[in-house]
Amino acid sequence: MKKTILTTLLIIVLASCQSDDQYENLNRDPKNPTQVAAEFTYNSAVKSLFDQMTSTNVNRNIFRLLGQHWTETTYTDEANYDFTERNIPENHWSELYRDVLLDLKTTKETVASDLELTDSEKSARIAQAEVLMIYTWQQLVDTFGNIPYTEALNEGILLPIYDDDTVIYSDLIDRINAVIPNISGDGFSTADKIYEGNAAAWSKFANSLKLRLGIRLTDVNPTLAQSTISTAVTAGVFTSNADNALLIYEGSTPNTNPVWVDLVQSNRSDFIAANTLVDVMNTLNDPRRTVYFDQNLGAGIYSGGPYGANNSFSNYTHIGEVMHLATTPGVLLDYAEVSFYLVEAAERSIVGTPANAEMHYNKAITASFDSWGVAGITGYLSNNNVAYTTAAGDWKQKSGTQMWLAMYNRGFEAWTAWRKYDAPALNLAAVSELPVPTRYTYPVNEQNLNQVNYDAASSVIGGDNQTTKLFWDVN
Repeated sequence: MKKTILTTLLIIVLASCQSDDQYENLNRDPKNPTQVAAEFTYNSAVKSLFDQMTSTNVNRNIFRLLGQHWTETTYTDEANYDFTERNIPENHWSELYRDVLLDLKTTKETVASDLELTDSEKSARIAQAEVLMIYTWQQLVDTFGNIPYTEALNEGILLPIYDDDTVIYSDLIDRINAVIPNISGDGFSTADKIYEGNAAAWSKFANSLKLRLGIRLTDVNPTLAQSTISTAVTAGVFTSNADNALLIYEGSTPNTNPVWVDLVQSNRSDFIAANTLVDVMNTLNDPRRTVYFDQNLGAGIYSGGPYGANNSFSNYTHIGEVMHLATTPGVLLDYAEVSFYLVEAAERSIVGTPANAEMHYNKAITASFDSWGVAGITGYLSNNNVAYTTAAGDWKQKSGTQMWLAMYNRGFEAWTAWRKYDAPALNLAAVSELPVPTRYTYPVNEQNLNQVNYDAASSVIGGDNQTTKLFWDVN
């Protein structure tokens, strides 16, 4: 009898345990899961990164204004370099740290702990996330200078120190060298909206990113620059527009190109083409004007608004139709950019000889024309003001100006081309009369919440000013 009672009690206890598990499952909110699959955090990070680098929302991204491709109409604070009214640096900072880097860190941790994945699958998926993290870290350094790095993304450290930007760059090169061998066909595939799991394409992207890291260092650390550039090119960088790192946006929200949101869905008339860009393209008789700009002033007539002025929307050239399409792709890195870097590598005899520079220069401009679907490349390259052998200035002025023109849909890289090559000449802002900034100032909340480390970083870089130059911007 006692045995029967004990057996019955044991069954009841086991049943109760099972019931507790069931009750615990009932308490889980399926719409707000405590554990998210790596594919979701990876995709979220990818979209956040593309959206942030593509957007023209004045609260988040004013790089098209800093590069003076566009200017404003009614509200001109941003074109006159007022960063603080809308907390622009803070929004850019938090978007990349919180919605890109943190999600990618979580992705790597989730993949590493997934017992259903093989070691090969884990290393390949972590590699994809790591390449995007390196891209994002470089973007932050190239925007601000010294930033929180070694102590960033650490939940136990609320007030991280700022790391030296030169040290971060060296570490990023070490990281890209370490991750490239791990890129394989076992990474994210259907969840990968950039290359759909194509390992060869990811390898080219990683090496092209490595090339960019090396190019930034040519004026400040020639030895590291040379080894980084030469090994990247030897391993294989982009060789055509088919290699470009793109996100193909969709025709309906919430997956439309964010520029469409700002120009079309918002039904606003805030931007026009800047005279800085239009004047250069008019001088060169650049055929890309038919795509970059609208012909609202008449066929073949282009007139840019004075940069930073309070411009009338109806009196100046409007932004072209392609920028009003919901499906226009976002771009992280492309063949034109890579080819312009190879111009510098050749001129410095790092890859090939200076004689190769003209070839890369022509390929870079051709890649830009092809990506926009514009005809007339032969005539353009033979224009004495464009041809590598006859255009005015040294190689930096020639290549820098053409790279600035080619980066029309990529405001950050247009601004960076100007910072790196000091070409072309940009205008003073019409109202504030301020020069073009060379960096974002640090977020205001860093000054208030992380003051000790903010003060130390500001002192080291020479002051938290818009015109403080980054470590690689020495000319």
